[in-house]
Amino acid sequence: MKYRQLTKEQFEELHEEFAVFLAAQQVDAKEWVEMKNNKPEVAEEEMNLFSDVVWDRVLSKAKYLEHFSSNSLNLFRCDNESISRIVVEIEKEGIDLLKKEDFDWFANNSSDDSIEYFKGQKPYLKERNLEIFDLIEKGSVVSSGELYEAIFKLIS
Repeated sequence: MKYRQLTKEQFEELHEEFAVFLAAQQVDAKEWVEMKNNKPEVAEEEMNLFSDVVWDRVLSKAKYLEHFSSNSLNLFRCDNESISRIVVEIEKEGIDLLKKEDFDWFANNSSDDSIEYFKGQKPYLKERNLEIFDLIEKGSVVSSGELYEAIFKLIS
């Protein structure tokens, strides 16, 4: 397995796509129930294959990621050959970027002396999608990139 198996909730959300996937494998609903009951290891493998297909599709489309913590932002732009990162660190007492009012303070005071910006870029050390997956597993979420681009303009 290349990534990880989708959660039960994700499978439920994608049940129609999974049915199409199984049909493409020439497995109908009756055969699927039989497989789950009598050959759970084969059913598990089908679920793993589908999970990898879904993850590859999602990760291939991912262009931006964000990871928020109480005093920092990690923003990523995922190009084909390299990944760019902007780190925003806030050293102001009482600011918690996970709270809307404090994030709004940051947005309105982006030049405050308590805010530091760092940026960098590196080529992928392993396959692009695997690196993006690793960032997601560590808490990053796929984003539209608006925040990345706004901060990139601010610090460039």
